[in-house]
Amino acid sequence: MKKKLVVLTGAGISAESGIKTFRDADGLWEGHNVMDVATPEGWQKNPELVLDFYNQRRKQLHEVQPNLGHQILAALENDFDVAIITQNVDNLHEKAGSSNVLHLHGELLKVRSTANRNYILDWPNDLNLGDFDEKENQLRPHIVWFGEEVPALEEAITIVEKADILVIIGTAMQVYPAAGLMNFAKLSNPVFYIDPKPAKIYDLQNRVEIIPMNATDGVPYLKEKLLNLI
Repeated sequence: MKKKLVVLTGAGISAESGIKTFRDADGLWEGHNVMDVATPEGWQKNPELVLDFYNQRRKQLHEVQPNLGHQILAALENDFDVAIITQNVDNLHEKAGSSNVLHLHGELLKVRSTANRNYILDWPNDLNLGDFDEKENQLRPHIVWFGEEVPALEEAITIVEKADILVIIGTAMQVYPAAGLMNFAKLSNPVFYIDPKPAKIYDLQNRVEIIPMNATDGVPYLKEKLLNLI
């Protein structure tokens, strides 16, 4: 039976494919205040701005490709039972070939009803005011904004609890509740943390091996270590 490898990924792995993260620029995300484009209040105040912002992000996503980090994680399915839990809203893990990906913060290429969060549609192109669900409720980006609950959190906790090996890639471990997921790993299991500027992890009791590299360098290095654990 293959060992259960659970990988938590953050913005750092996607940044290497050219997707910018708001944490790069003092709270600005592609020139916008995060509170204006990633909160329920921003949506209520100016839905056209929010829709345009995510339309631009969607167009950008069509132009980028998975990097070596994404590709090796997908290839590790040959040797491990891999589950990826990502804070990212892009589809780069899926494009690289990963078959088991849980998106904590939603997905850029999906939309949902403003009246029913379970009414979700694939949506690869622009979303505009006047795009409705079947009951004529406005559709919105399928993104978990700041201040909203994370529906996938309980599923993510269950996945981490079953991990034999935990890997954390490209995250500053600052956004909760995602940052707390690592604390559900079994204490006896190894944890690897890949980030060029790794955050200090104070509250994790497991043995953590820090790999101070970006994803495209760190994931190939990690692969060799993991294959020795089979």
